[in-house]
Amino acid sequence: MTRWLNVGEQAVWRVFLESHQMFFDQIGRELQQESGMPHTYYEVLVRLSEAPGRRLRMSELADRSQSSRSRLSHAVSRLEESGWVRREACPSDARGAEAVLTDEGFAALEAAAPGHVESVRRHLFDPLSPEQVRQLGEISRVLSDHLRAAGGTPHDCS
Repeated sequence: MTRWLNVGEQAVWRVFLESHQMFFDQIGRELQQESGMPHTYYEVLVRLSEAPGRRLRMSELADRSQSSRSRLSHAVSRLEESGWVRREACPSDARGAEAVLTDEGFAALEAAAPGHVESVRRHLFDPLSPEQVRQLGEISRVLSDHLRAAGGTPHDCS
């Protein structure tokens, strides 16, 4: 039996979808305008910058970035063209590859980060009260834990 959404749930669902899409469109647009970098590439650079030795297996990077392997491979290829990332053979598995953040990539990330953080602050945290920020964190953790338990890919495997 289908458990249809009631009127209130339907309204929450729709405003959630709209706000989610508008938020990511806005911060992605601002990041692109300010740094010339798509949000997807920024996310890859962040994940690599946080990894030991600024390197991750491609499969792990895909999982941490919540990206398909083919989409990640395309992004890493573009980042290689920019000189921001290089691929190296995985020392523990000759068939595997690691993505490595170059010094140029780290510098590009450092240059883009202040504007991106300001964009996130302006569009996510500034409109909310401290109590709403706390509630957003709590709600997000509950949803993330639920989805992880349901078989979703965790955003950060560390």
